[in-house]
Amino acid sequence: MKFETLPLDEKIQKGIRKAKFVTCTEVQKKALPGSLEGKDLMVQSKTGSGKTAVFILAILHRYVEATGQKPTALIIAPTRELAVQIALDAEVLASGIEGYKVGCFYGGVGYNEQEKILASKPNLIIGTPGRILDFQGSGKIDFREIDIFVIDEADRLFDMGFFPDIQKMFAFMDKKRAHQTMLFSATLTSRVRNLAWSYMNDPLIVEVEPEEITVKNITQSLYHVSKDEKFSLLLRILNKENPKNALVFSNTKAMAIELSKRLNVNGYKSQYLMGDLAQNKRLAIINRMKRGTLTFLVATDVAARGLQIDDLELVINYDIPEDYESYVHRIGRTARAGKSGKAISLACEQYVYGLEPIEKYIQMKIPVQWPDENELPLVNDKSASMRFRDLVSQKEYASKRPPSGKREKKYTKSSFSAPRFTPAVKKSGPSVNYDHLKSLDFDQRLDYYKQLYGPKKKESKKREPVVKEKPKKLPFYKTLFKKRGKND
Repeated sequence: MKFETLPLDEKIQKGIRKAKFVTCTEVQKKALPGSLEGKDLMVQSKTGSGKTAVFILAILHRYVEATGQKPTALIIAPTRELAVQIALDAEVLASGIEGYKVGCFYGGVGYNEQEKILASKPNLIIGTPGRILDFQGSGKIDFREIDIFVIDEADRLFDMGFFPDIQKMFAFMDKKRAHQTMLFSATLTSRVRNLAWSYMNDPLIVEVEPEEITVKNITQSLYHVSKDEKFSLLLRILNKENPKNALVFSNTKAMAIELSKRLNVNGYKSQYLMGDLAQNKRLAIINRMKRGTLTFLVATDVAARGLQIDDLELVINYDIPEDYESYVHRIGRTARAGKSGKAISLACEQYVYGLEPIEKYIQMKIPVQWPDENELPLVNDKSASMRFRDLVSQKEYASKRPPSGKREKKYTKSSFSAPRFTPAVKKSGPSVNYDHLKSLDFDQRLDYYKQLYGPKKKESKKREPVVKEKPKKLPFYKTLFKKRGKND
């Protein structure tokens, strides 16, 4: 189905051409007809399938077709990055409609600028739940004026604890007003369905390939490696793949900073992305990555959803995610909109136990590769002799915000240290016998790792029972004299 055949006004078609949309994806083919008719929707679709265009085009179509008062739409997203990405897509698709205003609202930045945008009465409000409810509480947003309500990444919103907030938003809306509600989720869990049945009017259910969890066009591979050899293997992979851009995921903020610093020392221009960064800095880093001026981005799971980088070649799971669903969202950053991509995971002794639930969830075994020196030549790690605090400047630590109620600590050369991020002295861990591992299946590999790295049981020393001697029983007359005084 072609976009040009859809019953859309020429003003909207102009925006579609600017976005370079030609052929509808599967979810657009199934959901667009119902959404353009004004029906409530409950859509299950994997990441990168083009679902954003479904609700934006439906919102614009209703706006253009309205003869009287123009409708106001509200879109709720779980993360700031996703909210910003939706706003950018909406501005492109609405570029042919004169005077159409899009406002994006999220936490981590000041209220003044966003209040000015709200004062201009935007036609489309996009935001995260916390900031939207803040504005509702201060009277800047009136939910009774909302005509179209869209909940994007509903499963993620509920996982983050926003289920009561979404219920609150529905309660604030005018029940007499004819709403169109659209709900989009990667998985239609019982909570998602209950919300739809409670607040939606006979929703049209669209499920696009629900059994296919991961994208077919992603080439997945896995390396088993000890923790001490992990960064060296990462350098060998980057040397072989030589990607034009790559996204590296870690499980912790400290590791994300360290990886970024070590990559820079080895000549790979990189930045780190995490929730602690100020919003303007996060957006600046993402924009650099999109423009191509930044090649490598190291991120925690804050970037697993909502981060859209066109033609991302490679995703590397430096740490196996502890949540199996995070694996799907991480690798889903590549191979978007039908394109191909590659995802490589490194399984060390610390996070290898997350591999089994991941493979059960995606219903496949991730192909295992072996770090053969012929295929992956050894690379000199220029940061091998450095400790993490040697990589981080004093200015970076001095700029950290002090704890509330405490005086700011002044960092000097003599007192400067980074105990929070400084790893322990490197110990040579047990070496992995790769030749032996090649002959083992998955369960045997897990047993091998448990024997090699698992916690060893301490032998409990048996204590000899202490025998207490019973006090000798004194005769009655002696106890009597013992209680009385000497002179009595």
